[in-house]
Amino acid sequence: MKHIARKRFGQHFLTDSAIIDGIVDSIAPLPGQAVVEIGPGLAALTQPLVERLGQLTVIELDRDLAQRLRSHPQLRVVESDVLKVDFTALAAQSGVAALRVVGNLPYNISTPILFHLLDHVSAIADQNFMLQKEVVDRMVAAPATAAYGRLSVMLQWRYAMEMTLFVPPEAFDPPPRVDSAVVRMVPRPDAAPVSQALLSELVQVAFSQRRKLLRHTLGRWLEARGWTGTFDVQRRAEEVPVAAYVALAQAVGQQEPPTF
Repeated sequence: MKHIARKRFGQHFLTDSAIIDGIVDSIAPLPGQAVVEIGPGLAALTQPLVERLGQLTVIELDRDLAQRLRSHPQLRVVESDVLKVDFTALAAQSGVAALRVVGNLPYNISTPILFHLLDHVSAIADQNFMLQKEVVDRMVAAPATAAYGRLSVMLQWRYAMEMTLFVPPEAFDPPPRVDSAVVRMVPRPDAAPVSQALLSELVQVAFSQRRKLLRHTLGRWLEARGWTGTFDVQRRAEEVPVAAYVALAQAVGQQEPPTF
């Protein structure tokens, strides 16, 4: 029986065989690697992946699709909301230090998924995702561009990223109303040590009124925390590079007394 795409799950099923081959080739899965696919759907990516890997773990929220997937002898099916999955524990259960994570992410919750995975980055070898192209543009954006924002800073701090493939709407059934793209994300081994929560708060404040100079937002935030260092707040949030935000978060964290 044909599965009808469910709007509440943001389901758009990839059907273009050339695009599928291109994605799998860019992932380059090898036999025995511990790979987790988010949102396998109708197994368009799942089948060619498992043929190369031998076995594959899939995370599927849709009960009907999860039931179908369980009939595949080479799949381990985790029926769950991906935002509730502990990827660090999943890596330990798989007997590896780091997982490879792939998937056609539901566009309606793609950003929350990316931030959830950021919490588990130490247990991830790399990530290859299909997303709305506008989101990918924001992820890889350079400073002083319209797309540069909180997502750019938080992800570029921890990952080296590149767009690997453009995917048009007609590659899906039903076709989405937006262009899509595939992004490759590799954790940076040299990422500066900083409190993720503090950096996230700092960047969120900075971009809360992106058209205003930082003295109206981040400047007041720093003042409220008793900041005694120096930081140029006579510029807009989009003009500050990732390294400068990270360095400021480190300095603020060092200045503040520990909490017990």
